[in-house]
Amino acid sequence: MKAIVVGGGLAGITAAIALAEAGHGVTLLEARPRLGGATCSFNRDGLVVDTGQHVFLGCCDAYRGLLARLGMTEHAPVQDRFDVTVLAPGRKPARLRRTALPGPLHMLPALARYPFLSWAERARVSRPAMAMRFLDPAAPATDTQRFGDWLAAHGQDERTRRALWDLFAVSALNIAGDDASLSLAATVVKTGLLGASSAADIGVAGLPLGELHGDAGANLLTKLGAQVTIGAKVAAIEPDDGFRVTLNSGEQLTADAVVLAVPHDKAAPLMPPGALPADTVGAWAGLGASPIVNVHVIYDRRVMDLPFAAAIDSPVQWVFDRTQISGLTASSKAGPGHQYLAISLSAADSYADVPAAELREQFVPALAELFPAARDAQVAEFFVTRERRATFRQAPGTAALRPPARTQLPGLVLAGAWTDTGWPDTMEGAVRSGLTAAIELRRSLPTSATTIGERQ
Repeated sequence: MKAIVVGGGLAGITAAIALAEAGHGVTLLEARPRLGGATCSFNRDGLVVDTGQHVFLGCCDAYRGLLARLGMTEHAPVQDRFDVTVLAPGRKPARLRRTALPGPLHMLPALARYPFLSWAERARVSRPAMAMRFLDPAAPATDTQRFGDWLAAHGQDERTRRALWDLFAVSALNIAGDDASLSLAATVVKTGLLGASSAADIGVAGLPLGELHGDAGANLLTKLGAQVTIGAKVAAIEPDDGFRVTLNSGEQLTADAVVLAVPHDKAAPLMPPGALPADTVGAWAGLGASPIVNVHVIYDRRVMDLPFAAAIDSPVQWVFDRTQISGLTASSKAGPGHQYLAISLSAADSYADVPAAELREQFVPALAELFPAARDAQVAEFFVTRERRATFRQAPGTAALRPPARTQLPGLVLAGAWTDTGWPDTMEGAVRSGLTAAIELRRSLPTSATTIGERQ
């Protein structure tokens, strides 16, 4: 079988690797000048900057499997146990660290000591945690509810939702915690926080994402005999004794199968007539988009002694030390002792169009409130990166809009974290979708593939 994979993000890379490993001829087409999709890197005045600050959890089996295929496991270490420092202005840091107890008991001691909630609020946290164990994320009725409403009905007041539940929901779902789909929130909580004791242990890349995913993916695909073409934007996909794929340049390629692994707004105009039931493609617009904004601050000295931290009662959500991974110490602009911090702002609708100068006026003082050493430090550089369509908007009602991998045209499948993976729009969801797409090709073209499922 000859397959064309359209889109070089995690979903496309995963599908291409699975197909190539199964012995099929694969061509991967990516419109941008690099692979990686939403998880890539670029150079800025000697710095290597990731498009976003992505982390993963111990329960992300598919993503960790991709890292293993790429030979990158050692470059994306996972904590020996869940451990997060939570900061708040004018308060001593708190530490949420799991115990060795089996889940879901492993988090209870840390929650019992969490100083940013009152004793009464801490006592009530167990109510939704216990109720969540009996909630079915896949039930259609679950996706009709807002996470905030469900938490409130289970004794979680405004303070508890902001100081505890938002720490996990906002970053995982890229939407205000109260507004998130209960179905997707339940997937995060049940799998990560209430599952196996190691499920929520955090993994952070030790290399720029461009190396971890894009470069490693291109290298592996080349070794497997696949062709990787960047700067190749697809203009049309048409059935034609298989499929004919037309590029913006006018060049045409033919294949037995196509994996369409691009965001929903890019996939919609490429869908051939009859590929899906009427009005299905038009309904994808209802998935919307939610932005992520990253604020980058370089200080003339070290101000943070943690690899990353979360914050409450502050515009800062999560902050990461990017000094070593960015190559700052080797850059010509860096002075001795400089530190590069990156603030990741999920559900960033209110920041997406704010000028960098205004964001500087807000976030430099906010960092100084969290890190006393920053009060006397000088800001050597400040810049902002924006992902205006980082994820689909993971609100109630979106489950019915997410399509399966399979289409009504044998040989044409969909991939992407926005498809019906059962997971939120995350790296794990993207990789799962790529694997599912490869398996669906085996099902729709049974005589052309025999080993894809066996290799997953």
